[in-house]
Amino acid sequence: MGKILAYSGLMEGKEVTWMPAYGPEQRGGTANCTVIVADEEIASPVLSSYDVVIVLNQPSLEKFEPKVKKGGAIIYDSYGIMNPPTRKDIRVYKINAMDTAAQLGMTKVFNMIVLGGLLKVCPMVSIDSVLKGLRKTLPERHWKLIPMNEEAIRKGMEIIEEVK
Repeated sequence: MGKILAYSGLMEGKEVTWMPAYGPEQRGGTANCTVIVADEEIASPVLSSYDVVIVLNQPSLEKFEPKVKKGGAIIYDSYGIMNPPTRKDIRVYKINAMDTAAQLGMTKVFNMIVLGGLLKVCPMVSIDSVLKGLRKTLPERHWKLIPMNEEAIRKGMEIIEEVK
């Protein structure tokens, strides 16, 4: 998802950084990815606080909720979270992406459902740019999956909801 978002920003001529941390963190820790999409030059790709955070499991929520800037937003998938965000100085959004992906038989594009929710809340790039980004990141033999990815993005935009 982060890589596709980064490519999408590039497609729109924006300044972009992409810093994945997908190594040993995947085995029970908090694998994460930092993406910055900006209109101006990016001074540093290293951040100590974030405008928007997407969390998909409880350890990630516990690690990253305190790092969301005041007035920022957190998006969480209800499937992996037992204790939802508690901060009152940020916007909190819930997306039932895992359940929706399973119901629709679209588990391979779970991440695109989440991306759709992000783009509804924070429209930093267009869906057209995301689809172009998919063409850059997917091998040509998988381009037949692009319509399913677009459907998943649109579904994510429908199902995200703000938690009051």
